[in-house]
Amino acid sequence: MSGIVYIISAPSGSGKTTLSNELLRQVPDLEFSISYTTRKPRGKERNGREYFFVSSQEFERMIEQGQFLEYARVFGDYYGTARRFLDEANTRGKDLLLDIDVQGAHQIKEKLPDAVSIFILPPSREVLEKRLRERSTAEHISGAVIERRLQAAAKEIANYRNYDYILINDRLDESQGQLKAIVLAERLRRSSSRSTTDSRIISKAEECRLKNAGLRAQQILASFGFSTVPSSH
Repeated sequence: MSGIVYIISAPSGSGKTTLSNELLRQVPDLEFSISYTTRKPRGKERNGREYFFVSSQEFERMIEQGQFLEYARVFGDYYGTARRFLDEANTRGKDLLLDIDVQGAHQIKEKLPDAVSIFILPPSREVLEKRLRERSTAEHISGAVIERRLQAAAKEIANYRNYDYILINDRLDESQGQLKAIVLAERLRRSSSRSTTDSRIISKAEECRLKNAGLRAQQILASFGFSTVPSSH
């Protein structure tokens, strides 16, 4: 039987990597799909850990051979998810976690409608800018790049309505618990038995459902300068 595919998307600086790493540490039978990219490594990134770093020629060869489940070009660089990770996870009876942008998430949802999509939001534009500036020294990020990422974040956040869950990463411990609850709740929904503890997990996950978190997401988007919620398409 095919496992569950979980999609996580977030603007740069929202804490997605920290949350994903903790989720993988806490939840068994969950594997991470390492994306391919043509961009250069940043900071302490290593090939095969954060990404598989390949040339544009190699990436385009993989496209021609149909090796990608999804791919997109962002700021001039390719990013993509290889089909083999999904095949390997299914063979081992594991669920799969994808860390991809809104373009890739849309492609995955078209191909795998049962995939569970989660959008991680910063509490506000001000908080996101603070986080990006704190990272700027270590990663040698210029002010121009920070501004570009903030503008890109606003465009990404406008797509929140296309996701099943909205997780606002305000307090890290709470966000980690919510993300874990979402993953476990989706497993429980596919299970034939429930307990009182299971009901609490599902209830916690439901707090992050789009219908329950959408108003807060609109307020966050407003902090990026949108007076109304723009179309996501």
